Amino acid sequence: MKISVLLNHDFDAPGARGVEACAEIAKVAEAVAKALRRRPGARVEILPCRGDSCSFVDRLRADPPDLVFNLCESLAGDSRGEAAVPAILDALGLAYTGSGAATLALALHKPLAGAALRGSGVPVPPGVCIAAIEELEGTAAAVALDAVGFPAIVKQAREDASVGITRASVVRDRPSLRRQVLAVLEGLGQEALVERYVDGREIYAAFLGDGLLLFTEIDFSAVPEGRPRIVTYDAKWIEGSEDWRQTPSGPARIDDPALRARIEQVALAAFRALGLRDYGRVDLRVDADGRPWVVDVNANCGLAPDAGFAGAAAAAGLSHPAMIGRIVDAALARHHARPPRHAR
Repeated sequence: MKISVLLNHDFDAPGARGVEACAEIAKVAEAVAKALRRRPGARVEILPCRGDSCSFVDRLRADPPDLVFNLCESLAGDSRGEAAVPAILDALGLAYTGSGAATLALALHKPLAGAALRGSGVPVPPGVCIAAIEELEGTAAAVALDAVGFPAIVKQAREDASVGITRASVVRDRPSLRRQVLAVLEGLGQEALVERYVDGREIYAAFLGDGLLLFTEIDFSAVPEGRPRIVTYDAKWIEGSEDWRQTPSGPARIDDPALRARIEQVALAAFRALGLRDYGRVDLRVDADGRPWVVDVNANCGLAPDAGFAGAAAAAGLSHPAMIGRIVDAALARHHARPPRHAR
């Protein structure tokens, strides 16, 4: 079996954001390829998508693999290109791992994902999308912001990997809200999502196939009083930084069976509402009343051996190669059950 590990190699693209996160993909691809080579009969190649070139399409067309292990999170330094890759693979009639184009596009656009989740009855914090700073003065935005309230968190509307998230992202008054919205609009060149900040436990639900692996949790106990308890970009990607040291993660201890059941129900509903498949992660915050809120759905989460997803797998008794093998098996089973039109 030939398996092509497809990754974005665009961390040096002009205007690329989240350089550390992009550069990490190359290491993940090596680890995934190493795990795949342990499968009997597997022939594995690493195939990078470089810059705005689509030469990888010609490679795939000329010598089609039996499976593409898709790790692409962007194209040409633009995260919106993430959804284009599975669309291309579908057009080529190739089997691939992970979610499809519609799911990746929806999950990446936080306001639309939030609307889809709310429509499915999944609890999501109230929020409002701001496309221009002048909107803050409009009546519609004022009504929506009143529903959000303070404190609030200002996120980029279509980005992941905590790009653009800093301690200043949590705002507690109108002047700081305006500053942070402007920082997203001008600094990141995209809409700002202003969302109610849920101050509570941050729990990640990792899925493999359609089954829950394990809950992991961010430990905020080392965060100084008065500082927002969030996972910033530095906390996620700048190893050794203060934020990184103060927000370790590990298996979540949920002693209350009723709370565990609520979190499981909400996480699974979110996973299914956006149409994730093979693997994924649902990020939740649990408020002081024990209510879980979905704050993000990651359809293309990190698969590095030292990442949180692999940690959840390890706690469930799966090695990294076994975890990667489960993803491959899920993708192949789906492909064989419903092969592309070209293969019928």
